[in-house]
Amino acid sequence: MLRTALILSLLAAVPACTGSKLNEAKWKAAGAEAVLPLKKSLKGALVSGLENGPVAAISTCRVEAPKLAAEASLGGVKVGRASGRLRNPSNAAKPWMQSILDVYETDPERREPAVVAIDKNTVGYAEPIFMQPLCVTCHGATLAPDLQTKLGELYPTDQATGYAAGDFRGIFWAELPRN
Repeated sequence: MLRTALILSLLAAVPACTGSKLNEAKWKAAGAEAVLPLKKSLKGALVSGLENGPVAAISTCRVEAPKLAAEASLGGVKVGRASGRLRNPSNAAKPWMQSILDVYETDPERREPAVVAIDKNTVGYAEPIFMQPLCVTCHGATLAPDLQTKLGELYPTDQATGYAAGDFRGIFWAELPRN
């Protein structure tokens, strides 16, 4: 409840935008605040899942990640993850995210949080996700055979492997209502 109040107060402090002009600093602050609970809860769920091994972590991520994104989407704010190399097709980038993903993929110097006017009522926020050492267990270049088998069963079109720690993986995003 306190987090929702903080996000709404940040949004209230952002004047209504006209045209494509955005107060980027304020929208970035609101976006960062909006995605923070998802980032924390997702990491906690994955760490817990990995305690039972990588195969269990895959199942945890498959079931828990969408729930955690839904729980973190409050007060008209929606949050989630997206990538250009998908494991779960439900994490496909929305049209407003694609140009940001393209920049992040091709220009490492420009991998900073970004905001964009989606429409007259909504601002999009994106911040890059970089691979952590923990992440390469399930997304790395070398995977345990039982993990590869499980990934093949759950995600037959998986493109989310071959990463090393520090690699760009995708984005956390938020859709923020303009007040």
